Amino acid sequence: MIKERNDVRNVAIIAHVDHGKTTLVDGLLRQGGVFRDNQAVQERVMDSGDLERERGITILSKNTAVHYKGYRINIVDTPGHADFGGEVERVLKMVDGVLLLVDAFEGPMPQTRFVLRRALELNHRVIVVINKTDRPDARPEAVIDEVLELFMELDANDEQLDSPFVFASARNGTATTDLNAPGESLLPLLDAIIDYVPAPKGDFEGPAQVLVSTIDYNDYVGRIGVGRVERGEIRVGQDVVVSDFHGNNAARRTRVSNLFIYDGLKRMPVERAQVGDIVAVSGIEDINIGDTICDAACPEPLPFVNITEPTVAMTFSVNDSPLAGTEGKFVTSRHLRARLFREVETDVSLRVEETDSADSFKVSGRGELHLSILIETMRRQGYEFQVSKPEVLYHEVDGKMLEPVERVVIEVPEENMGPVIEEMGRRKGEMLNMAGGQGAMMRLEFKIPSRGLFGYRSKFMTDTKGEGIMHAVFEGYEPVKGEIASRAAGALIAHEAGETVTYGLFNAQDRGTMFVGPGEKVYAGMIVGENARTDDIEVNVCKKKHVTNMRASGSDEALRLTPPRNLSLEDALEWLGEDELLEVTPKSLRLRKKILDSLARMRYNKRLNQAQNS
Repeated sequence: MIKERNDVRNVAIIAHVDHGKTTLVDGLLRQGGVFRDNQAVQERVMDSGDLERERGITILSKNTAVHYKGYRINIVDTPGHADFGGEVERVLKMVDGVLLLVDAFEGPMPQTRFVLRRALELNHRVIVVINKTDRPDARPEAVIDEVLELFMELDANDEQLDSPFVFASARNGTATTDLNAPGESLLPLLDAIIDYVPAPKGDFEGPAQVLVSTIDYNDYVGRIGVGRVERGEIRVGQDVVVSDFHGNNAARRTRVSNLFIYDGLKRMPVERAQVGDIVAVSGIEDINIGDTICDAACPEPLPFVNITEPTVAMTFSVNDSPLAGTEGKFVTSRHLRARLFREVETDVSLRVEETDSADSFKVSGRGELHLSILIETMRRQGYEFQVSKPEVLYHEVDGKMLEPVERVVIEVPEENMGPVIEEMGRRKGEMLNMAGGQGAMMRLEFKIPSRGLFGYRSKFMTDTKGEGIMHAVFEGYEPVKGEIASRAAGALIAHEAGETVTYGLFNAQDRGTMFVGPGEKVYAGMIVGENARTDDIEVNVCKKKHVTNMRASGSDEALRLTPPRNLSLEDALEWLGEDELLEVTPKSLRLRKKILDSLARMRYNKRLNQAQNS
C-alpha cells in the first residue's frame, strides 16, 4: 500500500556555475544547527576536494541533511558546470523537488536551462530562488520574467509554472518571499521546502528496493553505494540481491554490512532505513551506479535515468618521451589502465575504450573541462602519461554525419563585440540572440559546433581584454557544419636534448613566444614555443656562447629574455595540434611532436601531403 512519509523532504540545489549553490548550503547548515556557535567553519564547506576549492566550482555531488520543525531535509549540492551534468542527472532520481538558483543580475544562463529541463522531465516541483539580491546591480523583477519565459520554453506544466519565488542573499544568510520586506534568516526558504516539495511516497510494507545513484569510496570499507530507499525497509545484516535493470551485470546475492543516513556533514550509522531515506550502504563489493539493492526474495531492479552521451574524446597513452619515468610514480600501461577503469565506476558520463595498442586508451567525456579535471586529478596522484588533442565524437543517423553543438552565451563590452562576432562566424557559429546587457555589456547567444570552441578561450580573453565572460552548454547533434580552420601559429621545436641556456633562448625568442625559461630540460622534438608564422621551425635553445680569443664565454651577461608564457593544463590542451601530444607528469606539462625525430617527421608530413593532393 502506497503511503506518504511526512517527516522527510528530499531536495537538490541546481543552478548555473557560480550562482551561489554551495554558499547557500553553508547558510542552511549554519542555521540548521549543524555547527556549534563557536565552531570555526571554512567557506564552501561542501566543496571538500582540493580542485574544487582552487577553481571555486563543484565537481562532485554531495549529500547533507538539516533538521527543521521535526522534518529531516536531505539536501544534494550539485555541480553547476555543464561538463559535470552527468552528476546532476543521476542525483535528480534521489529527490522529489529542486531549488533552482538564479543570479539576480545574470538571470538564467545555459546551464540553468540544462538542469531545469532535466528536473521538469522528471516532474519535480521547483522552488525558484533568486540569489544575490543584495548586489547593487541586482534586477530581480526582470529575472522573474526571464525565468518564467524559460519555464514556458521548456513546456512546464501548470503546477510547475506556479512555482514559488524566494529572494535570497546566500552570503548574508537571508531569504524572503516579499521583495519589499528584507529577509532576516533562511527560515522562509526552509518553510517553502516543507510546504511545497512533496513528501516521499512508497510501499512501506513491500520488499526492499534501493536505487544506487552515486558511488563513494573509503579506504577502510571499500565501495559505498549511495541511493534512496524506493520501497520497503533495508536493515543491517539483511540478505539482498544486487541487480541491474539493463542486464549489464549478472544479479548477485550479498549482505548489507553497514547502513548510514546523512546528518549534517556526517554519515550516521543506523540499523534500518525506510521509504524516502537517502542512505549509504557499505559491504557490497563491485556495486555500481544504476544498480538496485533488492530484497533477496524479490529481485526487481528499477530503471535508471539515461545519461547524456559523451561529446569529446582524447587518447591517453603511456609516456614514451626521453624524460619518461623521471617524475611520476605510476608510469606503466597497467597503472594507467587500472586508474582509468576505476574512474568509470564512479563517473557515469565517462567512457574508456581499449585501442589497437596496449599502451593507449580512448577516453570520452562531456567536454574539455571534464577531461582536464581527470588529467589534473591523476597527475596529482602521481601518474605520468601523455594525451592527444581533444576531438569531437560524430554520430551517423540515416547516412548523415552529425556533430555535437553547443549553446554559448557571451557577455562582452560593447567596444569588443566586433572581434567576438567575427571569430564566432569564422568558427561556424550562428547567432541566435543579441541584447543589451547591464551598463556597457552586451549579451550574445550563439549555436556553435563543439569543435569550434577548441582553442578559442584564450583568444576570447585577448579579444575582450580579459573582460568577457563565456558560458557553453551541450545543445544536441546537428549536421556537420564543414571545415573549421585550425591553429594559425606554428611551433618552435627543440633541435637537441639538453638544458636550456640564456644565450640559446635569446636567439630563439625573436621567432615567437617561448614556453620555457633558462635551466629547463628539453629533448629533440619537444615544443618550446609558438612560432609567429604558420610553419614549424626547429630552434637550438641549448646553444651556448663559445669562448673566443676576443672575449670569455661569460661575457655579455646583459642578454634580456622575455618572460616565457606559462601554459596551464587547459591552455596546453587548447594549443595542441593534430600531430602533437601533451606530456603530463606530477611536476611538468610538456608539449611535444608525436614523431620526435625531425627526419622521420619530415618524411611523414611529405607522404601526408602527397596523399591529400592525390
